[in-house]
Amino acid sequence: MMSRRGILTGVAGVGAVAIGGHLLSMARESRRYAKQAIALRVPFDPSREFHSLVRFATLAANAHNTQPWHFAVDEREDGAAMVTIMPDLARRTPEVDPDDHHIYVSLGCAAENLALAARVGAEREAELVHAGDSDEVRVALGRHGSAVPSDVERLLYEAIPRRQSTRAVFEGRMAEPADIRQLEEAVGAVSGVDTVLVTDRQLMTQIRDLVLAANTSQMSSPGFMRELEEWVRFSPGQALEHKDGLYAPASGNPALPSWIGELVFKRVVTARSENAKYSAQIDSSSGLAIFFAEHASPEGWVAVGRACQRFCLMATALGMKTAFVNQPVEVADFRKDLSAIAGMTDRRPDLLIRFGYSAPLPYSLRRPAELVMA
Repeated sequence: MMSRRGILTGVAGVGAVAIGGHLLSMARESRRYAKQAIALRVPFDPSREFHSLVRFATLAANAHNTQPWHFAVDEREDGAAMVTIMPDLARRTPEVDPDDHHIYVSLGCAAENLALAARVGAEREAELVHAGDSDEVRVALGRHGSAVPSDVERLLYEAIPRRQSTRAVFEGRMAEPADIRQLEEAVGAVSGVDTVLVTDRQLMTQIRDLVLAANTSQMSSPGFMRELEEWVRFSPGQALEHKDGLYAPASGNPALPSWIGELVFKRVVTARSENAKYSAQIDSSSGLAIFFAEHASPEGWVAVGRACQRFCLMATALGMKTAFVNQPVEVADFRKDLSAIAGMTDRRPDLLIRFGYSAPLPYSLRRPAELVMA
């Protein structure tokens, strides 16, 4: 959940490879993949409360599906608890995210999921008590029965297992005004963040052009392309082995044996082909959401992550899909232009998301909760 799933398109124009052994193996692996993706999204299990809380937290959006987090749970004698979410800096992506901005946004997304799961699934009060310039985000949990979740919180919580970033062409229809208001209300619950929703087609076209220009700039960088390829999972077996990264079918592309995918990626992925896809994706969207932190700091980026997660969960609850198109955020030369279009000239843009209506794609994997808990 923030990242570049649409660039997995070296696989897009390539047909299935008629190699019997590989196809049979991939069919078996695809079934295993589907089972694991479903197992990650089973209902909250009160008998494994903290395991379930972390599992729900890991279903959050995060950049390149790098899952840059560790969790530690401290149970208190009075029945309360503290969950600490720490960045896993071994999962940095320094080419696309040199200041670790996406890492802190990802932690904020996970913290919001965890808080919702605590309030609704575990009926505990949940409060973000520390997200300053340190490397940790802490969520204080009250005793059982201390929370009375609202209808909106229940709606967002129920959307956690269904939310996904869908890198596909959407249906092109506009969102209802009442749905736009609900999206605005969902993000408005997080202080320190301003969110601008763009549904005007002329402005969307201007933003699309920024995405294409920034994407061209990124793809001209050998370092960026190497880093991206490191996180691509071309086959279900490769995805099962790593349990992270950008799985091709989760982006609407066919699965391929890894060695073929790597060959295709190096030869077929071009700025021109990717720009054509991004253009169609944005043109088919109902709108775009741009997120701005009050302060360009880890604390501000965590808040953006929380608002982003609430936006994506509400969109899911309303029958919509979302996907990140962060190129004008990631390439510093284009940030001022994006901020100007949004009427926020004094702020750095932190996220750019498109939203609209689409059929679901396969879900991405996450590392199991026990592997990310200290």
